[in-house]
Amino acid sequence: MTESKAMILGSSGPQLTQDEILLYRDERPWGFILFARNCVEPAQITDLVAAMRDTVGRPDAPVLIDQEGGRVQRIRPPMIERYPSAAALGSLYKNDREMGLRAAWLMSRLHAFDLMKLGINVDCLPVLDVPVEGASNVIGDRAYGFDPKTVSEMGQAAADGLKAGGMLPVMKHIPGHGRGLADSHHELPVVSASRAELEAHDFLPFVALKNELMAMSAHIVFTAIDTEEPATISRKVIEDVIRGHIGFDGLLMSDDSSMNALKGTIGERAARIVGGGCDIVLHCNGLMDEMKAVVNEAIPLGGEALRRAKAVEQGFPVADDAQEDTLRDEFHGLIGVA
Repeated sequence: MTESKAMILGSSGPQLTQDEILLYRDERPWGFILFARNCVEPAQITDLVAAMRDTVGRPDAPVLIDQEGGRVQRIRPPMIERYPSAAALGSLYKNDREMGLRAAWLMSRLHAFDLMKLGINVDCLPVLDVPVEGASNVIGDRAYGFDPKTVSEMGQAAADGLKAGGMLPVMKHIPGHGRGLADSHHELPVVSASRAELEAHDFLPFVALKNELMAMSAHIVFTAIDTEEPATISRKVIEDVIRGHIGFDGLLMSDDSSMNALKGTIGERAARIVGGGCDIVLHCNGLMDEMKAVVNEAIPLGGEALRRAKAVEQGFPVADDAQEDTLRDEFHGLIGVA
């Protein structure tokens, strides 16, 4: 069997177009990612997810979504209830550590109830970035707090809640987006903090969760490590910091390759992502011309990247037997929602 290519692709709308079906069948993405434009109502989402998997002939192919709560929640009411932000959960933790941890676990367990019904099996959560004063609001209330301990403990609880529901988490944005003074969707953030500062603050949550199976990179330049290239395409950052200091040996996917923090054509970006040491190129916007450029540069999974991808495929946990209504009532009681 021919191996999947080292890429995760989006699609343009609620149903696959014929061009998308042919592209996926021919080019064999390892996984897919959904956004709000893809999610109209539950039966349609279920059909779309099944159609994506059918194109690659893999009934358990990873299908990802950013379902954090707060500002970043791709599926919203009336399909799925609106969940609080990580910062709101962090405030609960600040007042009562055990209550905060329980709320983080419960919200992720509820995400799993919501998403697994639709066939979605990967949630791009937890956000392990630790913001600093003056940083861009691109992270903001998506973070659990302003200190590494809060972020580490709440992030672990969130990851564990997803796994209890049979899903896998993706920790982001490794090795840390909290100091970014710019929004990497629009421009390239440059962080000038020392290596010692980064190790004592930004990197700590990723060290704490280094044994998770997947992580998403940060489109940020850390001048203390690499003065030129953002982490996503920096072999220095990936080998020395992510694989070395942090000790993460799981599957490393890029953040969205269409974000403007990265320079060059989409094809050039994809080539540099692969060349820099990321295992998987992530492309999100579903634009056909851009996807064709990505598939021309993405390579079949092999070597360490293939080993890590197989570990993910074999690492999906069996969901516990928790009762959804009971856990939802408990969560609402904790966060004060009637």
